[in-house]
Amino acid sequence: MSQQPQTCAALIIAAPASGQGKTTVTATLAWHYRRQGKQVRIFKVGPDFLDPMILSFASGHPVYQVDLWMVGETHSRQLIADAAKQADIILIEGVMGLFDGTPSTADLAAIIGIPVLAVIDASAMAQTFAALAFGLANFRQDVTLAGVLANRVGSARHAEMLTSALPNDLPCLANMPRQIESLPSRYLGLVQADELTDLTERLDRLADSLQLNPEFVLPQIKINNQPFEALPALLKDLRIGVAKDAAFAFVYQANLDCLTAMGAELIFFSPLTDTTLPEVDSLYLPGGYPELHLETLSQNMSMRQAICEYINANKPVVAECGGMLYLCRTLTDKHGQQAEMCGVLAADAKLQARLTALALQQVTHDNYTLRGHTYHHSLLENQPIAILYAECPNGNKVSEAVFQQQRLTASYIHFYFPSAPELIARWFTP
Repeated sequence: MSQQPQTCAALIIAAPASGQGKTTVTATLAWHYRRQGKQVRIFKVGPDFLDPMILSFASGHPVYQVDLWMVGETHSRQLIADAAKQADIILIEGVMGLFDGTPSTADLAAIIGIPVLAVIDASAMAQTFAALAFGLANFRQDVTLAGVLANRVGSARHAEMLTSALPNDLPCLANMPRQIESLPSRYLGLVQADELTDLTERLDRLADSLQLNPEFVLPQIKINNQPFEALPALLKDLRIGVAKDAAFAFVYQANLDCLTAMGAELIFFSPLTDTTLPEVDSLYLPGGYPELHLETLSQNMSMRQAICEYINANKPVVAECGGMLYLCRTLTDKHGQQAEMCGVLAADAKLQARLTALALQQVTHDNYTLRGHTYHHSLLENQPIAILYAECPNGNKVSEAVFQQQRLTASYIHFYFPSAPELIARWFTP
């Protein structure tokens, strides 16, 4: 017997370009509604690890990706429907500009049927704000713009100039003043939430500065129930050690859910502070910022040795991006400081002055297709021979290598496990 659709307040937070303040606005709205006692769930369009850390803190719940290519429409609908069972409000932060990329945030908005709040950095404009808002609202007829939010407003007079030219059917639903203390960032994006000891105070100040239009009501959306298909218990009774600390924190919550759904027990450990590996059947070394912790990682000789012995014992290991760099012979940061790493892979990794790769990636192996993305500032010197190379779905020439050495599988690619759980199970099974 089919269930009736659920009704939940939902909004996609988008912008005309990157850098307009989408993450700050999404986190501020979540914090605002949480202070009212509302249950808020947040999703992020496209591949990202840093924004979701801030958004998870603001909402009090894990943040999942929704994306028509990497995650897929069906799984995206399932995640949103599952959240709607407990949430009062669902917020979805877009990626890049509203219409940028293939698929874009606008594509998701049209297919899922959730209205958009357009965040526009108004700091250097007046009436042109209305023209930009009008263009966003009318560029595609299948995308519904609920309204706009004027960000980085200088004064009440500035706010009046911004909104006076808006058409009557395109309201300014809120504005936020110029933020003296924005959320800090570094070369891969925002600083990790755990590094901000004053994040609660920052969010309180942002929420206090939020000026909502008194007539603003979050749109109520009907969301059909989308039950998850049970995954086969391919990892039943397996214990998987997952590196998790300030150096290794770039992991999709959906990846961890996928492993546990297949029966695995996850045991978290820290290559920074632990001296021994836990008793586990396989290891997962996700990405992160190992280059910011060179000395600590290098000096933890007992952990380095334990990982080398583990891999040389032909036990399964999956290492992504920063996790792979940790397995190289050496790692050199942006300042030229070099340190010895585990030395399992006969390669030397070096941070570059500029971004070296950014692309969606897809690999086909053993008749399974696994999706993910790559985003890094380092290069490998003297890299091992690859067993295969990835493809980019939208014509980007980036084609990351996948290396296999004994039972180690390593790549710059951050894999999205639910896209090919059977292949992932093979990589982790002894």
